[in-house]
Amino acid sequence: MLSMCGRYASSSRPETLLREFDIDEILGDLPGPDYNVAPTVAVPAVLERRSKSGDGITRRLSPLVWGLVPSWAKDAKIGARMINARVETVAEKPAFRRAFATRRCLLPADGFYEWYSPEASAAVTGRSGAGKKQPFFVHRADGSLLVMAGIYEIWRDPQRDTSDDGAWLRTCSVVTTEATDAVGHIHDRMPMVVPRKSWDQWLSPEVTEPAAALDLLAVTEPAALEAYAVSTAVNKVSNNNPSLLEPLSVATEIEESPAEPPAQDTLL
Repeated sequence: MLSMCGRYASSSRPETLLREFDIDEILGDLPGPDYNVAPTVAVPAVLERRSKSGDGITRRLSPLVWGLVPSWAKDAKIGARMINARVETVAEKPAFRRAFATRRCLLPADGFYEWYSPEASAAVTGRSGAGKKQPFFVHRADGSLLVMAGIYEIWRDPQRDTSDDGAWLRTCSVVTTEATDAVGHIHDRMPMVVPRKSWDQWLSPEVTEPAAALDLLAVTEPAALEAYAVSTAVNKVSNNNPSLLEPLSVATEIEESPAEPPAQDTLL
């Protein structure tokens, strides 16, 4: 099975996110709408940091590279394999535990993609997948944002001077859990979410007890999710437009694509 989640969509405009999350400031250049978010690309994230003077906390909308690079890593390439952090071990695993204790974030998404086996997708779509894994788009049925729980880290390139802002890499991972029935027939994992009532505490750098942070997480109720088949065009990262989110009707032929779905993440 593929590791959830290997692709997602995030197309909200900055001004929408500013209002939705009560942002104090935008830090850095935010990525534009992305309908095929892949590992190692920048994504919009909501986070809180203490001011340098230490007299306040600022809520920021900032780009983070998807694929967490631990502060102790020797090479940033490890991030490509650290896109997800299992909730069962996130508070203990060396790569994630420091971030989970003090650097948590919110990752707003339209929804995420999962790939289903040919036999199973045929049962859902009514057509043979011709040996290809069928992509599905999973989203909130009411059309609202899927606010995924994330953690982030700051890594310094040892080959560059600390005064060079380019020496600092800011990365993130999505916290995942066992899938509910609404997604379980497609895949066994799904992102954890943070309910609106818990946003403040989840983001707060003052909440450092792992148990307290775990209590803030939630699993999206099955009835709140909808999943439908989409074009195999999403298999290719260079395809990136709103049409990727369009439902694949039973009457539509499943497209052939030379690209394979994301490879399994063996670490998580």
